[in-house]
Amino acid sequence: MILIRIAAAVLIACTAQVAGARAPAPQKVVHAYLSTSETGMDPAVASDLATLALLENVFDPLLRYDYLARPVKLRQNTAAAMPEVSADGLSYTFRIRPGIYFTPDPAFKGRRRELTAQDYVYSIKRHYDPRIRSPWLYLFEGKLAGDQALSKDFSYDTAIAGLQALDKYTLRIRLNAPEQNFLFYLAMPASASVAREVIEAYPGQAGNHPVGTGPFMVAEWKRSDRIVLARNPDSTAVFDSAGGPDPADQALLANLKGKRLPLVDRIEVRIAEEFQGRMLGFLNGEYDYVEQVPESMRDMVIAGDALKPELAARGIRLYRFVPPQTYYMWMNMENPVIGGYSPAKVALRRAIALSYNGAEDVRLLKKNMALRAQSPLPPSVIGHDPAYRSPVQYDPQLARALLDRFGYKQKDPDGFRRDPQGRPLTLVMHSEATVGGRLRDELWRKSLNSIGLRVEFRSDKKTEIIKASRLGKVQMFESNWYADFPDGENFYQLLYGGNRGRANYARFNLPAYNQLYEKSRVLPDSPERRRMYFEMNQLIHAYNPWVPLTHPISADLTQPWLKNYKRHPVELTQWRYLDIEPALQKQAPGQSK
Repeated sequence: MILIRIAAAVLIACTAQVAGARAPAPQKVVHAYLSTSETGMDPAVASDLATLALLENVFDPLLRYDYLARPVKLRQNTAAAMPEVSADGLSYTFRIRPGIYFTPDPAFKGRRRELTAQDYVYSIKRHYDPRIRSPWLYLFEGKLAGDQALSKDFSYDTAIAGLQALDKYTLRIRLNAPEQNFLFYLAMPASASVAREVIEAYPGQAGNHPVGTGPFMVAEWKRSDRIVLARNPDSTAVFDSAGGPDPADQALLANLKGKRLPLVDRIEVRIAEEFQGRMLGFLNGEYDYVEQVPESMRDMVIAGDALKPELAARGIRLYRFVPPQTYYMWMNMENPVIGGYSPAKVALRRAIALSYNGAEDVRLLKKNMALRAQSPLPPSVIGHDPAYRSPVQYDPQLARALLDRFGYKQKDPDGFRRDPQGRPLTLVMHSEATVGGRLRDELWRKSLNSIGLRVEFRSDKKTEIIKASRLGKVQMFESNWYADFPDGENFYQLLYGGNRGRANYARFNLPAYNQLYEKSRVLPDSPERRRMYFEMNQLIHAYNPWVPLTHPISADLTQPWLKNYKRHPVELTQWRYLDIEPALQKQAPGQSK
């Protein structure tokens, strides 16, 4: 009997060991949100922040940023090393790492599809395709040697000297002139590689079939609601960084060095457009981090300049960060009501700019979590002048005098101004259909009404407003720009005439500005280039296609189970580097036990 009991005990123990060995480790899942709806996931087309955040995890450019290096530093991604650059600065030669594969798709007809140099040739050429109307064409047009052939009579099969696959893994890019920021361009999602077979398998629908070589792949996609990214089992990304000056970087290095990326199994992303929903979701454990705590929610989590004690006791952490981001209100220079370069139209836009109460915006709406913007450039961008001050400051009295002088003196019975021809004048400003959008509407209504201008608001989703903006169908709209790369060129191109219908939503096209932009673009950071930036600022303030608003100061919160979090100045997400402690995460209020 004793022997039977011993045998049974051994059998039970062995069975338990086998069961334990076979029990899968708990999946590591990061719960995140996007503050606006995504659009189609096509690197050549998408330009909104929400979609770019997804693209940088699904598709691979040749280069990417070192996660920890400050100031920012580029490193190889699909390239085996940084490129060989010719002595004249015109030729860049990249060696693609063998063994990188696109995620499976029916377009590949059951075969594994390896990434090659030709894929980058094809992907960059897509920006020239007139059917796509890529907002990123400005990165390459006129810069690649021989690209006139693509602009004149586009064909994917047209060979140009500036874009050549020398062999399966060797890519050579040749420029017409040295380009100061060209390597930054090649680290952007817009420069990521796609497979020609996939694009051609889904004509006009490439953005609905994202197939890349990045660390994640799209597992589920319910538009404007939920996106799930799953770990790409073929990912070849490995963490490599020399670290940065922050002492906390040493802990990150210890956690990450030499590890294969990504570290988690899934990223579950929700679209959370309302401020309150994001914050309550985070506090309930439904999101693992919050970036840029909404100004209206600041008092919910921050007391003075510190995290509230009850949240700190839960292990929640607070980080402060000044992103390279500018908020601005643009006015359509081709709109018949507000556009044009005549003195009367310039006076109307100047009056609108003078009516904007930046101090009230920062104090009441931004809750002092922003800096007043004096120019397009945020503080952390190369070329920013901290001493520069806009000559157009809040002055409603001057705005009213300006309108009187330039023909807007006649008024309706209700007190609103008529145009110089005596016709009723109504401004139309688009706005986002959110609580934050409605608060912005009231600020602008108060500002414009105070100088006698009537304004109507049309609310819609931001993605729809952007589509209409590119077609020139929006009169006025508040927008923001987050740096694609950390140089002033990236912001001043937003008003370059050649970018009308793309990133230049204001459709500003002033020859004097265009010439300054073209000259400054090829210069390194220098006194000469900063002088040009000053002159460009003066032209912006003279013609007022923009009202520069604010640069945000971000307060970020993370849950105690989230590891390796650090905001990067340019890249939009840290998803490939994040790690999770599942046991702690499971204890969160919003997670199942």
